Amino acid sequence: SGMAPAWGRQLRHPWTRGQWEKKDLERHVFVFRKDPSDAYVVLRAKLEQPLQNFTVCLRSYTDLTRPYSLFSYATKAQDNEILLFKPKPGEYRFYVGGRFVTFRVPQSIAESEHVCASWESATGIVGFWFNGKPWPRKGLQRGYTVGAEAAIVLLHRVPAMRAAYQSLRLPPAVMAWKSLSYEVKGDVVVKPRLREALGP
Repeated sequence: SGMAPAWGRQLRHPWTRGQWEKKDLERHVFVFRKDPSDAYVVLRAKLEQPLQNFTVCLRSYTDLTRPYSLFSYATKAQDNEILLFKPKPGEYRFYVGGRFVTFRVPQSIAESEHVCASWESATGIVGFWFNGKPWPRKGLQRGYTVGAEAAIVLLHRVPAMRAAYQSLRLPPAVMAWKSLSYEVKGDVVVKPRLREALGP
């Protein structure tokens, strides 16, 4: 376990009254066009109770080699309540309640990566899957409770990145890619996945 990235604290709860969209984003991606950039995407979810367990799955595609955050769930009490952070190629850090465990994976640049991470409070067990393959499970924050009122942010400081978030499961099914409520901050556009754009 360890401390959160210092730059992660610079994004302070982006609850705003901006322009929210609700669309079916199946087979679409968020494209972050510029490098450097402070663009990001905020998601809206309705959580009535604190989280005792959850699973986050996502697919990303980038040529970045510097640190970036793929998924952030920040509450007023804890910036890194849930955070999936990639400090460098070949390594993921998964945070719960400001503490993290590290998973080392094969290095790849400009290749699609599919990642799932799960956590349960009762045992503190963290599960991690990389491109469909399970990694050895680890322990983190046993007995902890994840706060319910949160700002959910995709891809903070992840310029020039194509990211297709395949699924996000936060019980009881409060968010779905086919009916996603989101707000874009900065230079981000929604485009079809490359496979669909190029045709069969």
